[in-house]
Amino acid sequence: MDKDKIKEGVRLILEGIGENPAREGLIDTPDRIARMYEEIFAGIDSDRTDIDTSNSDAEAKMVLSKTFSADTNEIVLEKDITFYSMCEHHLLPFYGKAHIAYIPDGRVAGLSKLARTVEAYAKRPQLQERLTTQIADAIMNYLHAKGSMVIIEAEHMCMTMRGVKKPGSKTMTYACRGEFAHNDVLADRVLGMIK
Repeated sequence: MDKDKIKEGVRLILEGIGENPAREGLIDTPDRIARMYEEIFAGIDSDRTDIDTSNSDAEAKMVLSKTFSADTNEIVLEKDITFYSMCEHHLLPFYGKAHIAYIPDGRVAGLSKLARTVEAYAKRPQLQERLTTQIADAIMNYLHAKGSMVIIEAEHMCMTMRGVKKPGSKTMTYACRGEFAHNDVLADRVLGMIK
C-alpha cells in the first residue's frame, strides 16, 4: 500500500470539495485516512494482478488449515458474524452479519477461524455477492467440507446515505456448495437455525 499516494489523493479530494487541507481540523486528515485504509484494506495483496490472486485466499487457506479431528458429519453453524467492508463502486462501507454453515468431512475448524475467513475477504474493495461466494468456496477448498452454505445480510451506505437514500434496507446474498447445493432439506434446516 502506498500511503503517500493516499495522502496526496485525500488532499486533492479536500481541495476538490472546496476545503483547505491546511486548516487545523484537516491538516492530519490525509495521514489518518492513509492509516485507516491500511487497516480496512488489509485483504489486498500489493502484488495482486486480478481479483483471484489475492492474499485473502492465502490468508483463508492458512486460517482454515488448522483443523481438529471430529467424528461427525452434522451441520456446524456459526451465525451473526459481524463484518465491515467497502463497496468497490463508491468506496463507502457496507456492514452486517455473515452466517456460515458447513458439513465436516472428519475435520472441523476452530470457530474463530470462520470469523477470520470472513475478515480475510471483507478487508478489500468488495461486492457482497462476491464476498458470499468467496467464503463458501474457501470453506470447500481449504476446510475440505462436504458442503458449505453462506448467507450474508448487510446494509450498504452507498444506498442509505446517498442515491436512493433508504436507511435500514438490507441486502441478502446466499451461496450453497456441495451437499447444501443438492439437498433442499439441509439448506432449509440451516435457514431455520439462523432464524
